[in-house]
Amino acid sequence: MTRRGFLPAVAAPAVLRGQRKRPNIVMCLADNFSWEHLRAYGCDVIRTPAFDRVVREGVLFRHAFCNAPSCAPSRAAILTGQDIWRLEEGGSLWGSLPQKFPIYPELLEQAGYWSGHAGKGYLPSSDAAAGRTRNPCGVKFKNFAEFLQQRPAGTPFAFWHGNQYSNPLGKPVVTDGVQLDRLRVPAFLPECDGLRKDFYYYFQRLRAFDAELSTILSLLEKAGELDNTLLVAASDNGMDFPRGYPNLYEHGIREFLAIRWPGAAPGGRTVDDFVKLSDLAPTFLAAAGVNIPSSMNARSLMPVLESRRSGRIEPQRNFAVTGRERHAMARRDQSGYPMRALRTEKFHYIRNYAPDRWPAGDPDFAHYSQGIYGDIDRCETKWFMHKQREDPKIRPLFDLAFGKRPPEEMYDVKADPDQIRNLAADPRHRSGLGKLRAQLTAHLRETGDPRETGKPAQWDQFPYHAPYWKAATTAGF
Repeated sequence: MTRRGFLPAVAAPAVLRGQRKRPNIVMCLADNFSWEHLRAYGCDVIRTPAFDRVVREGVLFRHAFCNAPSCAPSRAAILTGQDIWRLEEGGSLWGSLPQKFPIYPELLEQAGYWSGHAGKGYLPSSDAAAGRTRNPCGVKFKNFAEFLQQRPAGTPFAFWHGNQYSNPLGKPVVTDGVQLDRLRVPAFLPECDGLRKDFYYYFQRLRAFDAELSTILSLLEKAGELDNTLLVAASDNGMDFPRGYPNLYEHGIREFLAIRWPGAAPGGRTVDDFVKLSDLAPTFLAAAGVNIPSSMNARSLMPVLESRRSGRIEPQRNFAVTGRERHAMARRDQSGYPMRALRTEKFHYIRNYAPDRWPAGDPDFAHYSQGIYGDIDRCETKWFMHKQREDPKIRPLFDLAFGKRPPEEMYDVKADPDQIRNLAADPRHRSGLGKLRAQLTAHLRETGDPRETGKPAQWDQFPYHAPYWKAATTAGF
């Protein structure tokens, strides 16, 4: 028999059928990086030996997508194994994650795991607003070393390491070991000194994440736990550049993802299946032999991990659906910019539910910390594009990042990998557009998205729990 509201765990993984010891689970989550900037994906700007080791000894995913290109909702999807439109307040930045949604750290704790986190957990958000006494990622520790020291002997553990950077703007630019001449600059970004400075900062942060990952691998090895650990190295959402996050374009939603689990997941493989970060929650539960709640609409990666093949493993994993709601408070009416997207092997279809709004934020409204166009983080590239927006060479790029968008967008990702040419209005693609439109609508209705089921879409009305917002609105901001 199964408990009401739970699905039985998939067949116990081979590693559990052959031994009694349950695997440890370590989630290493980087903050704001796109998939293509690591050597494993063909980029040779910096060395990332720790991630390279995970890839060499584990499984590399070439088509991994976040559920939302925004920190808190992306992390909420990872924790719950659900799409963001199913999570109410949890679907927005500076929201809260209602306790009624089961989360994998607590389910593992109930099954006897020692659980905790360090760095950036489920953030930015409000635990108190959801009635939580701690972060959903578990008890807070200073670092992984402290967590291991306090772990009860012989107890399997689940740890969340959240790489968290402080915005380096204004700090010295470190160029050593960063070979920008090897970087492919996306076609939607301008060549300028500011862009180079931003990328130097970006690769500094990426290298810092790799160093943190290296420390965690070393500590696991020293503790004799490395080979009994399911370790994930991934990014939560795309790069923080114009037209990167929090947009649903490729550089906002496609992430790096590698999983190392000796004895259960044959290593040295590259997988082309389309997966989402929400798939990790049911994977962790299945790996531990824990029942998966029926509310988790994501799918366990266990069959993919246990396969010995590379390439396509599960034929049905041939598309990914992502979404976003309110990110920063970047508009005078406190609204977000609702979007949904369908990514297939050849096409990327985007639906903009409020095309009358400015997608990067109102141009005459300054966000408390990010300035104008508040849905784009502060960076030199943003200021350059704004200041040079009347330059004929910059204007088309400015419009792509900051200008209003049509209700539908469609891109051929094979011919146009940076998604510059919108084909939605091209009569030659009318049939293909119709199929993508119908596929997205059907999926959203099946998974209960209020944007498509006729239920109230309340994200613009949910409380925004950022401390600065309350102070700013009180002051008449």
